[in-house]
Amino acid sequence: MSRTRGTRGRRPRLRFDGWIAGVGTSSGTRVVLGHWQRSPFGPFSDVMIEGADGERLLLAPSHRTADFVSDTYGFDRVRVVPVEVRVTDDTWTVAAGPLELHFTVGRRRPLGVLLRAVPGVLAARPAWAALTNGPAHLLPSQVRTRGRTGARRREWYGVRDMRPVGVVSAVFEGLDLGVMAPVEPPVRFGFGSVPRKPTLTRVTTTVELGR
Repeated sequence: MSRTRGTRGRRPRLRFDGWIAGVGTSSGTRVVLGHWQRSPFGPFSDVMIEGADGERLLLAPSHRTADFVSDTYGFDRVRVVPVEVRVTDDTWTVAAGPLELHFTVGRRRPLGVLLRAVPGVLAARPAWAALTNGPAHLLPSQVRTRGRTGARRREWYGVRDMRPVGVVSAVFEGLDLGVMAPVEPPVRFGFGSVPRKPTLTRVTTTVELGR
């Protein structure tokens, strides 16, 4: 499921299945975790950080994943560091080089219940991303589920579940980032941001490679 072959006239597509967590902090730093259980690179996790000053940092576990992610999105700095994620019940613990992140997730709201009922086969189709894209549809206004990225790539996010984040604690380079806050302003890694309210989202992401 991690790679789909291109047919004649269509560019190759790569598929990633996992979770994206987006949280804000009272220090102004915003953090986006990607926890990919299935991907063309095998299971891996990466972290995107945007500081209060607007600097964008990628923390990735290997040069291969760092190259792919940084070609797809925009960053000012990239660091290759071990990225470990542990999930115990409703508590997530992330250790990624200079970042220590803990957060809890709450019960699904009606939108999460609705999305969880979406079959995986449907969620993997770009048409589902088109249906949920934009403020006139299902998802929050700053969320975009399709768009163009770096390296002449196109991307679709097939959203399959959403749960609210309850409590966040984060330390970056030895400094406490403060309490949980909205993801405001929106992060600027790609064509869209994560929800303004800290959220854990399950997605099937399809990336169409450029030529």
